[in-house]
Amino acid sequence: MTTRWLTSKEQRAWRAYIAATHLLEDAIDRQLQQDAGMPHLYYSILANLSEAPGRSLRMTDLAEKSKITRSRLTYAVTRLEKDGLIRREDCQWDKRSSFATLTDEGMAVLERTAPGHVETVRSLLFDRLTPQQVEQLEDIFSGIAQALESDAERPAAEDVPWRRRSSGPCS
Repeated sequence: MTTRWLTSKEQRAWRAYIAATHLLEDAIDRQLQQDAGMPHLYYSILANLSEAPGRSLRMTDLAEKSKITRSRLTYAVTRLEKDGLIRREDCQWDKRSSFATLTDEGMAVLERTAPGHVETVRSLLFDRLTPQQVEQLEDIFSGIAQALESDAERPAAEDVPWRRRSSGPCS
């Protein structure tokens, strides 16, 4: 098999993408640590729960939405539960599974933190782009995400940690 090396232009684009995503994630993490005492991952978990019916999701579904392993999610939920922001509930149909539910306190933290988070995202990303570039950014990353999701639906999908599911309605 022949290696398909990146062209100079592709290499520059790749490195620019890596640098920008690392810098952006670092800035968002710093803002959320300062405003809410939590990393971006924890904020994202709260946001995912806030958008779910009843502010509750099966842990496996929350892991998939967050694109993290179940063990990493369990660790994060344990911390958020300790802080009173999330409550874990057993599944009635499958004793091996549980739900994560956003508490009223967690919703209040999210509502209090969201304006600063949105301002950070806006000032660091969207204020630096033209409306056309915003459309292009959406098109590019939606296309990549869809292709990767399609790849993950193939039989090897079980290799993706957040796609592994136990049987039963609450898994």
